[in-house]
Amino acid sequence: MSRWGKYGGVLSAGALVAATLATGTGTAAARPSSTPSECLLNLGSVTAGGDHRMQTIQAEGAVADDRIVAKDIYPDGQVRLSATVRYGPAEVGGMAHQGPVIMGSTMYDTSYLTADGTGTVSQKRVTRVGPGWQVYRSLDRSTYVTASKQRDTEYSLHTDGTLYRRNVTYKDGVPSRQITGWQSGYKGVKAMTLISQTATYDTFLMTLTSGKLYTARLPLAGGQIIPGVVKQVRGSTWQGFESLVAAACGNGVMLLGIDKDTKSAYLYSVGHANGAATTIKLIRKVPGTFGDPVYFHWQLYSGERLAGD
Repeated sequence: MSRWGKYGGVLSAGALVAATLATGTGTAAARPSSTPSECLLNLGSVTAGGDHRMQTIQAEGAVADDRIVAKDIYPDGQVRLSATVRYGPAEVGGMAHQGPVIMGSTMYDTSYLTADGTGTVSQKRVTRVGPGWQVYRSLDRSTYVTASKQRDTEYSLHTDGTLYRRNVTYKDGVPSRQITGWQSGYKGVKAMTLISQTATYDTFLMTLTSGKLYTARLPLAGGQIIPGVVKQVRGSTWQGFESLVAAACGNGVMLLGIDKDTKSAYLYSVGHANGAATTIKLIRKVPGTFGDPVYFHWQLYSGERLAGD
């Protein structure tokens, strides 16, 4: 039984095959294809009213869907950070959702069910993990699944510029965390998003307050000091984005940069990560207003994996 079993066997073993950055729309999300026009990015957000929202963005930059997935999941205006929220069909019917957030100084694990197509919430659990999280300004999670096992690796960026890696394990559906490594030197990072993962490492794209754009490849093996490999991708102009969200597309990713000052979002196509040789193409400014307090990525369980780099 998977960790979704607290819902009475939410996802079957066959459905829990692999996780991917790229997802489809609504409750019947389609798998991504290598054809860019068929790629989708499911942008998640926590609204000022504590709702979970999903906006599905096509590879050409159009917003194909915009919906409230679940209302009043959190108290108004309290969520400060959210990691990726995973969702998938529930064996008991409807859709299951799960992911951590930070409210003030405290982390909470969130899980709930929604009925197909209605957004009606049931079996909601917002479970207190513990205090001390006010010192973190970024939170994300990498889930990598093979036929035999699954790993959940959580990353949080401290205000002093230290990036912490935690292993997330589950007992009776309840997650626990253990720090497995850290690396200093990330004090200038403004926003970061997972763009690639394999069985042995995760790769993030990061914007700096200086305007530079970097990748950080973080191996899972080794000692407590993470021997991350950091490469500059661009030298300027990226300082305007407070949030980044990526979805796999072909041999690269769709990248959405959100400027909270202007409440606008820009969609890019980013190729295979290769330092300054990485190809980046601006697709367009995405129509609409992007003014929600917190953004994250909706991640659907499917038969695909993230693109490796």
